[in-house]
Amino acid sequence: MNLPNKITVARMMLIPLFLIVMLVPFGWGSVKIGAVTLPISHLLGALIFIIASMTDWIDGYYARKYQLVTNLGKFLDPLADKLLVSAALIVLVDLHYAPSWMVIVIISREFAVTGLRLVLAGEGEVMAANMLGKIKTWTQIVAISALLLHNFPFSLLSFPFADLALWVAVIFTIWSGWDYFAKNKHAFLHSK
Repeated sequence: MNLPNKITVARMMLIPLFLIVMLVPFGWGSVKIGAVTLPISHLLGALIFIIASMTDWIDGYYARKYQLVTNLGKFLDPLADKLLVSAALIVLVDLHYAPSWMVIVIISREFAVTGLRLVLAGEGEVMAANMLGKIKTWTQIVAISALLLHNFPFSLLSFPFADLALWVAVIFTIWSGWDYFAKNKHAFLHSK
């Protein structure tokens, strides 16, 4: 259990905290910023989500810089990302801030690509994350953060950044999923 893996586990431990802050009605009140009324719980939830998301970059940085890449880390890091993003998206659907069909598309892609990784692992291949997959992850993080913050600060300009960011995330989600399957179709065409 090296430092990058500890950071990844810490990210996973922030998920229940995020869920509690977002879903338990603590009655902390809200702040009014321009035309937006932002519940304190959503502000805190957004901060927890953003901090947890940043740890993805931090653990990867330390793992590569100090050559601390492990099989445990290769397993835990994408799992932590998928759990964090899925939890946040499901909360956003529950709060009526994200359309359920978009969330279903995003989560379905995650299951499909995880299945592909398992098929390839059974063949002795490792499917590393590519640039499209990394862009997909960051577009999801930006969209979720903007939705959790009720489109602040873009709401001050009446610009629907959060909605547009979610559309971009869905597009990159579909594109990167298609790319993974297109590049690894041999796993299915030549399977036993």
